Amino acid sequence: MPQLHADTVFVGGPVFTADAARTFSDGVAVAGGRVLALGEQAARELTGARTEVVDLRGRLLTPGFVDAHAHPVFAGLELQQCDLTGAADGAACLDLIAGYAAAHPEQEWIVGGGWSMDHFADGTPTRQQLDRICAGRPVFLINRDRHGAWVNTEALRRAGVTATTPDPPRGRIEREPDGTPSGSLHEAAADLVARHTPAPTAADHDRALELGQRRMLELGVTSWQDALVGAYLHYPDTYDIYRRAEAAGTLVARVVGAQWWDPTRGVDQVEELVARRAGTGAGRFLATSVKFMQDGVCENFTAAMLAPYLGPDGGSSPGSGLSYLDPRDLAAGVSAVDHQGFQAHFHTIGDRAVREALDAVERARATRPAALPGGHRGDNRHHLAHIQVIHPDDIPRFRALRAAANMQPLWAHIDPQMSDLTAPFLGPERTERQYPFQQLRASGATLVAGSDWPVSSADPMLGIHVAVNRMAPGGAEGAPLTPHQRLTLVDALAAYTAGSSWINHLEHTIGSIAPGRDADLVVLDRDPFQGGHDEISRATVDETFVAGRRVHAREYA
Repeated sequence: MPQLHADTVFVGGPVFTADAARTFSDGVAVAGGRVLALGEQAARELTGARTEVVDLRGRLLTPGFVDAHAHPVFAGLELQQCDLTGAADGAACLDLIAGYAAAHPEQEWIVGGGWSMDHFADGTPTRQQLDRICAGRPVFLINRDRHGAWVNTEALRRAGVTATTPDPPRGRIEREPDGTPSGSLHEAAADLVARHTPAPTAADHDRALELGQRRMLELGVTSWQDALVGAYLHYPDTYDIYRRAEAAGTLVARVVGAQWWDPTRGVDQVEELVARRAGTGAGRFLATSVKFMQDGVCENFTAAMLAPYLGPDGGSSPGSGLSYLDPRDLAAGVSAVDHQGFQAHFHTIGDRAVREALDAVERARATRPAALPGGHRGDNRHHLAHIQVIHPDDIPRFRALRAAANMQPLWAHIDPQMSDLTAPFLGPERTERQYPFQQLRASGATLVAGSDWPVSSADPMLGIHVAVNRMAPGGAEGAPLTPHQRLTLVDALAAYTAGSSWINHLEHTIGSIAPGRDADLVVLDRDPFQGGHDEISRATVDETFVAGRRVHAREYA
């Protein structure tokens, strides 16, 4: 019988296994795309003449990162459009837009996005700013958090949006004193113009996934949940994009798609969701989740709060935000998908939205039939994403209802958007309740983690840094946000690996390093456990492996 040898062994450094006990090892052997053995001695015994030996040289080996809430296709599209994510302020945005317009005279519309609300007074840039640099050419630019858009006068004209246009359901048109649209469109109001923008081609979409996946793999992200598979604003339905990539063999990552729950419809759409789910599952793409967007964001007062926002300078309150679905309709929709074996993936920023989502999960569990169709067992693993503000009474409900807390840790720090556009309108008590990661952990909630890229960076190490420090990398803001909500480095790493693989029902395949698991692995350029917590963000990815195959290797100067 021939001697069994590994294809690849990793030795000479620590291995974070992300197993149930959160143990470390010192070596890994891989064969046939799967982990064969743990421990340096076992790895060396399995080393043959053709085995590739990866000397970690003290660097940390971890499971491949799993992003539980991301939009890589949207990000890839923006990389092909007018990309404002690198702008430091409003003036830089305008320079980038002017430069893009000059470089692309053939484009009828200037389309793109990534601008930040804190770059502009009151978070609302104006049409006149764009008119001065793009007169006669319509402009549509989605903002960084994808909950609003900045447009110019020509775009409003082509869309027929005037002073007499009413605010749509789940949206608001920012207006000048006489009612004329000012150029900022919040939430569903952005769609009034978005529907008139040129549609990207299928080739553009395929290229977008290619670019998005490449960036994810460079950052060590080997699997993700696409948090919106369906048509939204000017973004495409990504369902066929993933299926084409899967058929072509170019989809390297494992992807779970959260199908969009259309808030303008009711439970009649469940049959379509079931049919689309049935069209996946043969490969690396599964459409087994359903996305419910229950509110907006705090910065434009559309996050749904239990109590009203504070008014500016002691003035009148802007209200208590928007519940995009009536709680009764939300409960009916969640029950309908739950009873078909789907997972519910909620967008919940405000404490009222969180409570409404938890109420819906509770209702679904209480009314779930004893036998579900298709052999589903009811282990649906519903999860609430963003969870910026949670009422203390609702913290223990996550564990009780087996609803996971889907964190975007990179948001949990003080920046101008937090200090200028959020905290003053939440007030001190609610500001202290933001992103209660440690409270959720202590209560027994399951923590999973994601980036919401392109809303924020897809780099897991940046998110882990903020989860541990509650400060942005570099600590420029000078003080942490609610430091008592810090996570340990082990817990933060586990959320980005074992936790997020669990939410995707892939915990027996990826997310931890154990014999029999697929060899989705990441080699960092250092061991972040050996440095100070303020240095976590310095860790970068040297190599990424998917099923034992090297899919990224950092180029050294």
